[in-house]
Amino acid sequence: MNLAARKTVVWPPVESRDWPESEKGLLAKLSARAMPRHVAVIMDGNGRWSKQQGLLDRIRGHEAGIESVREITRTAAMLGISVLTLYAFSKENWQRPRHEVAALMRLLERFAVQERDELMENDIRLETIGDVADLPSSVRREILKTVELTRGNGGTTLILALSYGGRDDVIRAVKRIATEVAAGNIDPKEIDEDYLARYMDTANKPDPDLLIRTSGEFRISNFLLWQIAYTELFVTPVMWPEFRRAHFLEALVEYGQRERRYGGLGDLDSPPRPARP
Repeated sequence: MNLAARKTVVWPPVESRDWPESEKGLLAKLSARAMPRHVAVIMDGNGRWSKQQGLLDRIRGHEAGIESVREITRTAAMLGISVLTLYAFSKENWQRPRHEVAALMRLLERFAVQERDELMENDIRLETIGDVADLPSSVRREILKTVELTRGNGGTTLILALSYGGRDDVIRAVKRIATEVAAGNIDPKEIDEDYLARYMDTANKPDPDLLIRTSGEFRISNFLLWQIAYTELFVTPVMWPEFRRAHFLEALVEYGQRERRYGGLGDLDSPPRPARP
């Protein structure tokens, strides 16, 4: 199984020489060895940010959030984080007003085209999870072009969760397994956690070590429900359009200070088992 091995990076990153002193201070508290392999982000607060700015159109917040996506993805690649998963469009988002959904689809298509040079320059591979078939054909076509273009990149894998729902992910995995059982290809006794994980959208990826949610909401919102069983959570009041490298570094610093026990007692018990791949 591919565990998304971490790419060797120069530490501290050469690019950090031009960072503000405050960010260099945060970086000094980190180490390449203690970096999470997989960071997932619930990018929340675009609409509320628009309202705070006195903007009548919520889509302006989504547009502003593209710069946050670009900066956080670039920083993750710079720090050697293997996988970055962004909750870009949920199954429930289809229930939003039709004009907002249409605008989001146009924005997604534009992102897939305009970010190709950025992804190639930073050796980032694009992948998707969710029911991508739900997307308009033009959007799906451009995304798949970018996925194919970046397939050979060896740095960070950027996963966009599109038309994704955690419960739907589990249901689709169960249906696939049920089909195999009905065909006589699987003995039900063989099914365990690792077996089910092979049929999830995130197969061959490590579970998230850290989940960041912006805008201060303490909800999981049907995101990676199976995969985040032992994930560390970090909630910030910062709205996604304002979430930048310094905020990302703060989340990583806090993650590095936590003791991950996986249900054990840490130093009071035997060493915790590693996270399930």
